[in-house]
Amino acid sequence: MSARILIVEDEEPLALLLRYNLEAEGYEVQTVDRGDDADTRLREETPDLVVLDWMLPGLSGIELCRRLRTRPETKTLPIIMLTARGEESERIRGLATGADDYVVKPFSVPELIARVRALLRRSSPGRVADVLSYGDIELDREKKRVSRAGREVPLGPTEFKLLEFLMERPGRVFSREQLLDGVWGSEVYIDERTVDVHVGRLRKALNRGREIDPIRTVRGAGYALDDRFGRSAA
Repeated sequence: MSARILIVEDEEPLALLLRYNLEAEGYEVQTVDRGDDADTRLREETPDLVVLDWMLPGLSGIELCRRLRTRPETKTLPIIMLTARGEESERIRGLATGADDYVVKPFSVPELIARVRALLRRSSPGRVADVLSYGDIELDREKKRVSRAGREVPLGPTEFKLLEFLMERPGRVFSREQLLDGVWGSEVYIDERTVDVHVGRLRKALNRGREIDPIRTVRGAGYALDDRFGRSAA
Protein backbone atom coordinates (compact mmCIF):
# COMPACT_ATOMS: atom_id res chain seq x y z
CA MET A 1 0.00 0.00 0.00
CA SER A 2 1.36 3.43 -0.97
CA ALA A 3 2.11 6.06 1.64
CA ARG A 4 -0.53 8.79 1.91
CA ILE A 5 0.65 12.41 1.87
CA LEU A 6 -1.36 15.55 2.59
CA ILE A 7 -0.07 18.80 1.05
CA VAL A 8 -1.31 21.95 2.80
CA GLU A 9 -0.34 24.80 0.48
CA ASP A 10 -2.32 27.81 -0.76
CA GLU A 11 -0.10 28.55 -3.78
CA GLU A 12 -1.95 26.47 -6.36
CA PRO A 13 0.91 26.12 -8.90
CA LEU A 14 3.25 24.87 -6.18
CA ALA A 15 0.63 22.50 -4.75
CA LEU A 16 0.02 21.04 -8.22
CA LEU A 17 3.75 20.70 -8.88
CA LEU A 18 4.30 18.86 -5.61
CA ARG A 19 1.28 16.65 -6.13
CA TYR A 20 2.35 15.65 -9.63
CA ASN A 21 5.90 14.80 -8.59
CA LEU A 22 4.93 12.92 -5.44
CA GLU A 23 2.29 10.92 -7.30
CA ALA A 24 4.93 10.10 -9.91
CA GLU A 25 6.96 8.61 -7.04
CA GLY A 26 4.05 6.33 -6.20
CA TYR A 27 2.51 8.19 -3.25
CA GLU A 28 -1.20 8.83 -2.75
CA VAL A 29 -1.53 12.61 -2.50
CA GLN A 30 -4.28 15.00 -1.42
CA THR A 31 -4.08 18.79 -1.33
CA VAL A 32 -5.76 21.42 0.86
CA ASP A 33 -5.29 25.18 0.50
CA ARG A 34 -6.47 26.39 3.94
CA GLY A 35 -5.15 25.66 7.39
CA ASP A 36 -8.57 25.33 9.00
CA ASP A 37 -9.75 22.92 6.29
CA ALA A 38 -6.61 20.86 6.81
CA ASP A 39 -7.28 20.80 10.55
CA THR A 40 -10.77 19.41 9.92
CA ARG A 41 -9.52 16.79 7.46
CA LEU A 42 -6.75 15.65 9.81
CA ARG A 43 -9.29 15.10 12.57
CA GLU A 44 -11.17 12.76 10.24
CA GLU A 45 -8.24 10.92 8.66
CA THR A 46 -4.53 10.73 9.44
CA PRO A 47 -2.12 10.47 6.48
CA ASP A 48 1.41 9.09 6.67
CA LEU A 49 3.05 12.51 6.22
CA VAL A 50 2.10 16.19 5.91
CA VAL A 51 3.83 18.82 3.80
CA LEU A 52 2.75 22.02 5.52
CA ASP A 53 3.15 25.64 4.42
CA TRP A 54 3.91 28.15 7.17
CA MET A 55 1.64 30.94 5.89
CA LEU A 56 -1.93 29.81 5.23
CA PRO A 57 -5.40 31.39 5.19
CA GLY A 58 -7.77 30.37 7.96
CA LEU A 59 -5.13 28.92 10.27
CA SER A 60 -1.37 29.32 10.06
CA GLY A 61 0.82 26.32 9.42
CA ILE A 62 2.74 26.91 12.63
CA GLU A 63 -0.49 26.87 14.66
CA LEU A 64 -1.76 23.78 12.85
CA CYS A 65 1.54 22.04 13.59
CA ARG A 66 1.20 22.97 17.25
CA ARG A 67 -2.32 21.55 17.38
CA LEU A 68 -1.31 18.31 15.69
CA ARG A 69 1.39 17.72 18.26
CA THR A 70 -1.12 18.00 21.12
CA ARG A 71 -3.36 15.19 19.78
CA PRO A 72 -2.46 11.56 20.50
CA GLU A 73 -3.37 10.40 16.98
CA THR A 74 -1.07 12.96 15.28
CA LYS A 75 1.58 13.42 17.95
CA THR A 76 4.19 11.52 15.91
CA LEU A 77 2.84 12.36 12.43
CA PRO A 78 5.80 13.32 10.17
CA ILE A 79 5.58 17.01 9.19
CA ILE A 80 7.73 18.91 6.69
CA MET A 81 7.31 22.67 6.99
CA LEU A 82 7.54 24.87 3.88
CA THR A 83 8.29 28.54 4.29
CA ALA A 84 9.86 31.60 2.71
CA ARG A 85 11.37 32.42 6.09
CA GLY A 86 15.01 31.39 5.97
CA GLU A 87 16.34 33.03 9.11
CA GLU A 88 17.86 30.70 11.70
CA SER A 89 15.47 31.95 14.41
CA GLU A 90 12.46 31.05 12.25
CA ARG A 91 13.84 27.59 11.45
CA ILE A 92 14.34 26.99 15.14
CA ARG A 93 10.81 28.16 15.86
CA GLY A 94 9.35 25.82 13.24
CA LEU A 95 11.28 22.83 14.54
CA ALA A 96 10.52 23.73 18.16
CA THR A 97 6.81 23.75 17.34
CA GLY A 98 7.07 20.13 16.27
CA ALA A 99 8.00 20.04 12.58
CA ASP A 100 10.32 17.17 11.69
CA ASP A 101 11.98 19.02 8.81
CA TYR A 102 12.08 22.52 7.40
CA VAL A 103 12.41 23.53 3.72
CA VAL A 104 12.91 27.13 2.61
CA LYS A 105 11.30 28.38 -0.62
CA PRO A 106 12.36 28.30 -3.38
CA PHE A 107 13.52 24.72 -3.07
CA SER A 108 14.51 21.79 -5.24
CA VAL A 109 11.64 19.36 -5.79
CA PRO A 110 14.00 16.32 -5.90
CA GLU A 111 15.46 17.45 -2.57
CA LEU A 112 11.99 17.69 -1.03
CA ILE A 113 11.12 14.23 -2.35
CA ALA A 114 14.34 12.90 -0.81
CA ARG A 115 13.36 14.42 2.53
CA VAL A 116 9.88 12.89 2.25
CA ARG A 117 11.39 9.50 1.53
CA ALA A 118 13.82 9.81 4.44
CA LEU A 119 11.06 10.72 6.90
CA LEU A 120 8.84 7.88 5.72
CA ARG A 121 11.72 5.41 6.01
CA ARG A 122 11.95 6.27 9.70
CA SER A 123 8.24 6.43 10.45
CA SER A 124 6.74 3.88 8.03
CA PRO A 125 9.59 1.77 6.61
CA GLY A 126 7.22 -0.69 4.94
CA ARG A 127 5.72 2.05 2.75
CA VAL A 128 8.98 2.89 0.99
CA ALA A 129 10.63 -0.52 0.91
CA ASP A 130 13.49 -1.05 -1.52
CA VAL A 131 12.01 -4.43 -2.43
CA LEU A 132 8.37 -4.84 -3.50
CA SER A 133 6.82 -8.30 -3.31
CA TYR A 134 3.49 -9.46 -4.65
CA GLY A 135 2.60 -13.12 -4.94
CA ASP A 136 5.74 -14.82 -6.31
CA ILE A 137 7.00 -11.63 -8.00
CA GLU A 138 9.78 -9.58 -6.38
CA LEU A 139 11.00 -6.19 -7.60
CA ASP A 140 14.22 -4.68 -6.25
CA ARG A 141 14.20 -0.93 -6.76
CA GLU A 142 17.86 -0.43 -5.91
CA LYS A 143 19.28 -3.23 -8.05
CA LYS A 144 16.66 -2.75 -10.81
CA ARG A 145 15.97 -6.48 -10.84
CA VAL A 146 12.78 -8.50 -11.04
CA SER A 147 12.29 -12.17 -10.26
CA ARG A 148 9.35 -14.53 -10.30
CA ALA A 149 9.40 -17.72 -8.23
CA GLY A 150 13.16 -17.35 -8.04
CA ARG A 151 13.55 -16.94 -11.81
CA GLU A 152 15.12 -13.69 -12.96
CA VAL A 153 12.84 -11.70 -15.26
CA PRO A 154 14.72 -9.47 -17.73
CA LEU A 155 12.84 -6.21 -18.27
CA GLY A 156 13.53 -3.04 -20.18
CA PRO A 157 13.44 0.30 -18.27
CA THR A 158 9.87 1.09 -19.29
CA GLU A 159 8.51 -2.36 -18.41
CA PHE A 160 10.32 -2.14 -15.06
CA LYS A 161 8.68 1.22 -14.28
CA LEU A 162 5.31 -0.08 -15.42
CA LEU A 163 5.53 -3.13 -13.14
CA GLU A 164 6.74 -1.00 -10.23
CA PHE A 165 3.83 1.40 -10.72
CA LEU A 166 1.30 -1.46 -10.70
CA MET A 167 2.94 -3.25 -7.74
CA GLU A 168 2.68 -0.12 -5.63
CA ARG A 169 -1.11 -0.20 -6.04
CA PRO A 170 -2.21 -3.84 -6.47
CA GLY A 171 -5.85 -4.26 -7.44
CA ARG A 172 -6.34 -0.67 -8.57
CA VAL A 173 -7.43 -0.27 -12.19
CA PHE A 174 -5.55 2.37 -14.19
CA SER A 175 -6.65 3.81 -17.51
CA ARG A 176 -4.10 4.07 -20.32
CA GLU A 177 -3.94 7.82 -19.72
CA GLN A 178 -3.18 7.33 -16.02
CA LEU A 179 -0.45 4.83 -16.85
CA LEU A 180 1.05 7.24 -19.37
CA ASP A 181 1.16 9.99 -16.74
CA GLY A 182 2.48 7.70 -14.00
CA VAL A 183 5.12 5.88 -16.02
CA TRP A 184 6.11 8.20 -18.87
CA GLY A 185 5.09 11.57 -17.39
CA SER A 186 2.54 14.04 -18.69
CA GLU A 187 5.16 16.17 -20.45
CA VAL A 188 5.92 13.35 -22.90
CA TYR A 189 3.52 12.79 -25.79
CA ILE A 190 2.97 9.11 -26.49
CA ASP A 191 -0.07 7.47 -28.05
CA GLU A 192 -2.20 5.61 -25.52
CA ARG A 193 -1.92 2.40 -27.56
CA THR A 194 1.77 2.38 -26.70
CA VAL A 195 0.68 1.29 -23.23
CA ASP A 196 -0.82 -1.88 -24.73
CA VAL A 197 2.49 -2.69 -26.40
CA HIS A 198 4.47 -2.36 -23.17
CA VAL A 199 1.89 -4.29 -21.14
CA GLY A 200 2.18 -7.05 -23.73
CA ARG A 201 5.97 -7.08 -23.38
CA LEU A 202 5.69 -7.13 -19.59
CA ARG A 203 3.28 -10.06 -19.71
CA LYS A 204 5.54 -11.99 -22.08
CA ALA A 205 8.51 -11.52 -19.75
CA LEU A 206 6.62 -12.39 -16.57
CA ASN A 207 4.66 -15.43 -17.74
CA ARG A 208 6.23 -18.79 -18.51
CA GLY A 209 4.40 -22.03 -19.20
CA ARG A 210 1.25 -22.32 -17.10
CA GLU A 211 2.07 -19.47 -14.74
CA ILE A 212 -0.88 -17.27 -13.82
CA ASP A 213 -0.98 -13.92 -15.59
CA PRO A 214 -0.74 -11.29 -12.81
CA ILE A 215 -1.99 -8.45 -15.02
CA ARG A 216 -5.72 -8.06 -15.44
CA THR A 217 -7.22 -6.31 -18.46
CA VAL A 218 -10.42 -4.46 -17.64
CA ARG A 219 -12.33 -3.92 -20.86
CA GLY A 220 -13.03 -0.24 -21.48
CA ALA A 221 -11.14 0.79 -18.33
CA GLY A 222 -7.47 -0.23 -18.42
CA TYR A 223 -5.13 -2.51 -16.52
CA ALA A 224 -4.52 -3.65 -12.96
CA LEU A 225 -2.26 -5.96 -11.02
CA ASP A 226 -4.81 -8.65 -10.19
CA ASP A 227 -5.47 -8.71 -6.44
CA ARG A 228 -6.45 -12.38 -6.72
CA PHE A 229 -2.96 -13.16 -8.00
CA GLY A 230 -1.41 -11.93 -4.76
CA ARG A 231 -3.52 -14.37 -2.76
CA SER A 232 -3.28 -17.37 -5.07
CA ALA A 233 0.47 -17.09 -5.57
CA ALA A 234 1.32 -16.43 -1.93
